[in-house]
Amino acid sequence: MQLPLPAACSLGLVDLVVAERQNGIHANFFTGIAGEWRDRVQTYLDHGGSPEHVQSWPAIGPRKKTFHNLYKSADDESAHGLAMAPIRNHDLDLCPACGEPGAPNTLDHYLPKGAYPHFAITPGNLFPMCDACQLKKLEKTGDADNPRYFIHPYFDVFSVAKIVDLIITPPFTAPTFELIPSPALLPGEAALVTTHLRELDIPGRYVRFFRNEHRRLIRNVTTMRASGQAVAETIGAFRNGHADPTPNSWQHVFYSAVLENEDLLEFLVNGDLPAYP
Repeated sequence: MQLPLPAACSLGLVDLVVAERQNGIHANFFTGIAGEWRDRVQTYLDHGGSPEHVQSWPAIGPRKKTFHNLYKSADDESAHGLAMAPIRNHDLDLCPACGEPGAPNTLDHYLPKGAYPHFAITPGNLFPMCDACQLKKLEKTGDADNPRYFIHPYFDVFSVAKIVDLIITPPFTAPTFELIPSPALLPGEAALVTTHLRELDIPGRYVRFFRNEHRRLIRNVTTMRASGQAVAETIGAFRNGHADPTPNSWQHVFYSAVLENEDLLEFLVNGDLPAYP
């Protein structure tokens, strides 16, 4: 799910933080690094936060807690607190990293603040994420073969809107489910989606949802058939309720897969449906 880049200017925020701390014990430190800090934030913005292009800053390693404390102490009176407030107080109803329903209740640092403390309060490096994704992501960024594991919700734009496909394999009374990158993606896009799915264990987390949603679908279709409703049209209407701008939500992915599977639709319309409680 692509999110709009936070309105707060990441470059301007550096200047505001430095100015706020001119009378504090870290005044000389922030004044001394202000220019390079700003340059590094600009590099982040230019390269969409990619760890392939955005370098760590070893010289500030001994002072990483100073940056971490900025994040911890953000409040409504500070410049960085005001910049972070709209990100914390979002109105999302699904996780932008995995599409799970429910409001994500934590913030993630795309480039982790342990290795990149200078981006601890950079608005473009912060976005809402669910607990399950954050527990899987932790401090990971990439490796030698795949320098970037994760989709950036502010900067990555794909050639197709729905970036994952679900394959539902019979028997349809107890099907198997496989979540894959959309075949319509360009090769580089598919590679990024593949690592994103793998490192956040999204396919494994989806399976229980898909299994339960399938059982719910069977129960609903049983009712549709008993009342004479058109099965495919009714399923389509439900799917479209989970359409853009969230085509990668779990519900939308599931019902798209159902509608695109002719054998499954035939089973739902004419097959011998199991009686689920």
